[in-house]
Amino acid sequence: MPELRSPLAHLPLGPATREPAALTAAELPDLGYLVLRGRQDDAAFMAATAAVLGAPLPTRPRAVLRCAAGVVLWQSPDEWWLLCARDQRDRLLQGLQTALAGCFAQVVDNSGGFTSLRVSGLPHLQLLRHLTPYDVEALPHGDCVSTVVSKASMTILRSDPAGVALVFRRSFADYLWRLVERSARPYGLRLVEARQCPDAFLSPLLSASAKLGQRKAA
Repeated sequence: MPELRSPLAHLPLGPATREPAALTAAELPDLGYLVLRGRQDDAAFMAATAAVLGAPLPTRPRAVLRCAAGVVLWQSPDEWWLLCARDQRDRLLQGLQTALAGCFAQVVDNSGGFTSLRVSGLPHLQLLRHLTPYDVEALPHGDCVSTVVSKASMTILRSDPAGVALVFRRSFADYLWRLVERSARPYGLRLVEARQCPDAFLSPLLSASAKLGQRKAA
């Protein structure tokens, strides 16, 4: 079977706009993405998912949970995304499917549908003002929000004071990168390997190959 490539692997590393670059970006490839659907007032659903994840699903809007299985992003009162290490995806998928048997719930592997981009640097909030109508500055560190960027949707994880992680569909990857690149021209932007632009939440989930800077699998 041919090896999969991350959707932004074709982009050259190094200066993307002008020097000096105040912003740094890196694709965070090689993650697993599982979509969980269920009712938060269903005790059986909540207990089953907690047993597999190692912690209860967050119920507060925009909440982010770091747990033994990975990172959970709240999407709506009945939807959560689990971002996990790629080599743990199949085990977690099978575990959730088994635990949720008989529950009014759904778990779907959408690892082939998403990718993530880390953007850091002092003007990262100014960059986001160009991209989205959402007031990202009002979003607390450690929370996430789903919003729109022109004609595409995106989930913004405000990982830490230094930057954010952007989670979006693979089919929009090139389109969104062009918007990021264009909007970053006043500040300067460098695209680097994932190990050079770590994200507090998602970088620990990367595979060994991604940590070594080999942008191959998605």
